[in-house]
Amino acid sequence: MHKFKLFIFSCLLVLCCTIRPAKAVTTEKWHKPKATVFTEKTFTDTLVFPVPPPDPKRLFYIQRPPNTNTLIYELNTDKATGELDSETPVHVYWIRYTEGGKKQELNYIQRKFAYGLTQKKLTDGKYDIRFVSYKKFPLTLMKGADGKYHIFAIVAKKQMMLQRVFVKIEGGSFWLPNVVYVEMRGTDPVSGKEITERFKP
Repeated sequence: MHKFKLFIFSCLLVLCCTIRPAKAVTTEKWHKPKATVFTEKTFTDTLVFPVPPPDPKRLFYIQRPPNTNTLIYELNTDKATGELDSETPVHVYWIRYTEGGKKQELNYIQRKFAYGLTQKKLTDGKYDIRFVSYKKFPLTLMKGADGKYHIFAIVAKKQMMLQRVFVKIEGGSFWLPNVVYVEMRGTDPVSGKEITERFKP
């Protein structure tokens, strides 16, 4: 858990290096979300986290204070053939809602030390996926019963098809933020029911 907290800190450190002055949050550029948006109270205001626009390639996404900028993890496929890239099957990028909802690639530091992934091909069309900053937490990219690729994770001894990660932060300092909890949301691959697991690192 200590290393997981270091992972969260690493993410925050990179964020502090890249945050720009916030503009009014809008999702109009993408869609008018019919799905539930996530609302989070902070010390100064209320953040409303938009649900990213529908995309068949999206695997999961990460959101956290102090802003609504969202990390998207999606399938990396060939534009011409639609085939999955066997070397780098997952592509990571930002939706920067504080800048009008534009997409932006990760910079070198973010990719190599915070939000990037190690990606290793296994057998039977499976891939071992791990955060570069927390390699002890394994994720598996593989096809589900629907024949489509999903990210599978084991959380609290339960398997889920991961869809969203939220990191709740309240106070603390620049060097040691107070991580209240990490919430992972997905679905049970057998029953299809929604699973939400929350824990304090």
